[in-house]
Amino acid sequence: MGGRQGEPENTVSMSETMVDALVRILRRQVSCGQRAAPLTAAVRAALFAPPSAARPVAGPAAPAAGEPLMAPRQTPQRVSPAPAPAPVPTRTATAVAAPPAPVPVPVLGLADTGWDELRQLVAGCRRCALCDGRTQTVFGDGNPGAELMFVGEGPGREEDEQGIPFVGAAGQLLTKMIAAMQFERSQVYIANIVKCRPPRNRVPEPGEAQACLPFLKRQIELVRPKVIVTLGATPLQYLLGKTGIGRERGIWCDLDGIPVMPTYHPAYLLRAPERKGEAWSDLKQVMARLGGSPAETSRRREGTSGTP
Repeated sequence: MGGRQGEPENTVSMSETMVDALVRILRRQVSCGQRAAPLTAAVRAALFAPPSAARPVAGPAAPAAGEPLMAPRQTPQRVSPAPAPAPVPTRTATAVAAPPAPVPVPVLGLADTGWDELRQLVAGCRRCALCDGRTQTVFGDGNPGAELMFVGEGPGREEDEQGIPFVGAAGQLLTKMIAAMQFERSQVYIANIVKCRPPRNRVPEPGEAQACLPFLKRQIELVRPKVIVTLGATPLQYLLGKTGIGRERGIWCDLDGIPVMPTYHPAYLLRAPERKGEAWSDLKQVMARLGGSPAETSRRREGTSGTP
């Protein structure tokens, strides 16, 4: 080893990397029996020279001045790749079945139907589900040539058992109302919107009412009354297309040229007797519209249209 004391003979090339230069210097010092490596200007220049462009080396940054030359190398930590995000479940649109369209009720040709044939058609009718729970149909009752006709809602339990409309408690009140108008019950005609009893005496559903209306309208054509009195909200709705019996009662309406007087149903009057005065006011308008003696005019037409 020549040159000045403590300085290596060969200076490392500027093209060598810092690690290679450090290894060569240390090996030379060990071979000469030296335990410390003086950091001369030449060595410092070799160590801190930038790496050659031809040999790019990725490694730790050069130590700052005053730091030990043999600082341990930092082992880079292995970063586990981030787990792939869980797939976001997509909501598949479920096809919702459209509600079934209402089955149209077949049209009945009843223009030439007489009383006997009409009664037979009603007795065998299966145009709606009400037929499944009936004891018998409730066709109608009274004078087929009456000047005054009453239309109610539907049969109750007593009517279903006897086959006659308005024979229960509400029917007994209706009979008194008819008598107060100077009529006998046999001199008027009474029918309902539906001919079969709805379960638990509920209000008839639209499909049930529409299925039965042709029979009722044919009855009206055969009776040809001078005045019709509708009893309650159901005939008001399905015969006249109106709602709100409390608002519409006492006001004259028209059904194919026939004057119609809406009033309360007798069953409602049993629950609300304070309304009986309003119903009586409605019936007095009917008496005035008919004129003369109701009993006499009814008797003149009695029996002119056959037997119901």
